[in-house]
Amino acid sequence: MTWLITGGAGYIGAHVARAMAAAGERVVVLDNVTSGVPDRLPQEIPLVRGSATDAELVARVCAEHEVTGVVHLAAHKQVGESVERPELYYRENVGGLATLLEAVAAAGVRRFVFSSSAAVYGNPDIPVSDLITEATPCAPVNPYGETKLAGEWLVRAAGHAHGMATACLRYFNVAGAAEPALADVGVFNVIPMVFDRLTRGEAPRIFGDDYPTADGTCVRDYIHVADLAEAHLSAVRRLSRADASGDLTLNIGTGQGVSVRELVDVIAEVTGDHRPALVEPRRPGDAPRAVGSSALAEKELGWSASHSVREMVESAWAGWCLRHPEARTD
Repeated sequence: MTWLITGGAGYIGAHVARAMAAAGERVVVLDNVTSGVPDRLPQEIPLVRGSATDAELVARVCAEHEVTGVVHLAAHKQVGESVERPELYYRENVGGLATLLEAVAAAGVRRFVFSSSAAVYGNPDIPVSDLITEATPCAPVNPYGETKLAGEWLVRAAGHAHGMATACLRYFNVAGAAEPALADVGVFNVIPMVFDRLTRGEAPRIFGDDYPTADGTCVRDYIHVADLAEAHLSAVRRLSRADASGDLTLNIGTGQGVSVRELVDVIAEVTGDHRPALVEPRRPGDAPRAVGSSALAEKELGWSASHSVREMVESAWAGWCLRHPEARTD
């Protein structure tokens, strides 16, 4: 059994590929390396350079590597960009997924794991203290979240049509690194955004401190990327069972909320830079609290997160300093 991992040279993809290979799974990576980094992958993992939307290439890879399952991670994923370029996101994230599903179904693939997102929930209308469950209504508030929800629909429909066992994993806020060289190179999420400002000698920013939360700042669920990789491995193992059938939709998070101010405080402890944060007006669309229950993932996969927020920040900082040695103050 071989698993094709699309986007496997990316930040999350490389962690997933390495975790699966280390556990004895046969994997092959397909990545167009526009944002992926080939050096993230060990030499023993085959890397095919190309797009998951290239049906002929996908068919050839499936045949040459005897692919029986797919972990689909390749996608555009920046919320702001999705608002500015919705056509790109629908074309690549939904249209490209349709092309991929058609190609792998024709190749006889009968297992498919889809990288989804908690963005499918939007700003759920639930009490601020409640956890988001898989039964929480989905109402995405940007094109990125819309394409992830449409992708889930498409994966489930294709699974039913072709007898394909499927799993849609809804990630919460991914952070950290298994080792410095695998850290996220983008500056799109809150932890690297704070690192970037500190490196430039600027104070961190907090957008809004008047939310109905304990300290007035937004609360989020942060998941270590190594725990996320283990969740994929657990999903792969579940779908690999002889009796695997139907579809799974699972939240992947910790169930623990961390406020933006709490996160900034942890970053200050780790970096040694304690300059006070600047409080700026709220950003449109930010929910006061978004914390997910992963009880169903624990029940279905036997998986749960094990890394702390401090471990996420420490590992992310090590990766940042590897690429920005001027950031260190010690």
